Amino acid sequence: STTRINAGLLDGSAVRFYGSGVIGTDHIDIPYLASRGIVWTGAPGCNAESVATYITAALLWLGGRTGLTLAGRTLGVIGVGNVGRRVCVHARALGMHVLANDPPRQRDPADAEAAAFVSLERVLEESDVITCHVPLTRDGQDATFHLLDAARLARLRPGAVLINAARGPVVATDALLAALDSDHVSHAVIDCWEGEPAYRPELLTRTALSTPHIAGHAYEGKVNGTAIVYRRACDFLGVPATYPFTLPEPPLPLWRGDAAGRTDEDVLRELVLAVYDIEADSRRLADSCVADDAARAAAFDAQRSRYPMRREFASTRVQVAHASDALLAKIAGLGFRVEALEKPLVAWASRP
Repeated sequence: STTRINAGLLDGSAVRFYGSGVIGTDHIDIPYLASRGIVWTGAPGCNAESVATYITAALLWLGGRTGLTLAGRTLGVIGVGNVGRRVCVHARALGMHVLANDPPRQRDPADAEAAAFVSLERVLEESDVITCHVPLTRDGQDATFHLLDAARLARLRPGAVLINAARGPVVATDALLAALDSDHVSHAVIDCWEGEPAYRPELLTRTALSTPHIAGHAYEGKVNGTAIVYRRACDFLGVPATYPFTLPEPPLPLWRGDAAGRTDEDVLRELVLAVYDIEADSRRLADSCVADDAARAAAFDAQRSRYPMRREFASTRVQVAHASDALLAKIAGLGFRVEALEKPLVAWASRP
């Protein structure tokens, strides 16, 4: 998604089909491809669940660090396409109230969920946490470039948390820095950066979690994107799609825990962060943050291209002793595969 697909790349080539295994299209000059008769495809929705797991991990990590209880809090979701929908599902599984904003869908009379959407102003003013999941567009009534500028950030509930896992320029960096410096925004989680890969280090030093545009990089998301492009390429070529896409054993195939004497949120936090150590991703980016722009950008790109295997929650089976039905429903709501406990957890008391 960082390679520009345009005349500079393709003029004079024999390319007739282009496949992008990611959800974004802002790197593609679509009118140019149409003018050349080049058939193209993206992979919409391929990593939606991956991004949702990232948001869930970030929320639970923040809760553990700040004492913020998620249940009963309001999450504002800006952009409710494939990704935003999954984020809403995860948030409700955590017991959060969701305010969803999506103007194009709200205006669509054929959208069955249109009446459920609220204004951006209401999302900003009533949410404890705001998370962005819109494409980057610069024109039209729904342009998202600097959607969250100084004026809109000023409308946030004081002390709100802001997450950007959409596109960097959706949030105006200078305005966000000012909001963080004044504590109007208490914490920021940034996965997408203005100017990336040469992001601004002064923003990294002010964030709670900083990652190199990897929210959608779970292994399943990559496989899904590849499979979508492969099948559409086969259609283009008129050949059968026969390659068997299979997934390897996950790093954590089974997680066993005990809910006795613990809050649901504590159990969920331990489970989610055992599957995805989001702090490790943030630490790697922070450790690579140097003053030289070129070196900083190279490290950012290297971390994206060499990203270690991370799996979605559905890859892990879960057994929990002394769990209420409500807790098990939350675990299942996040996508984990809940199983009956095989045997007592005799060693729980010795858990560090």
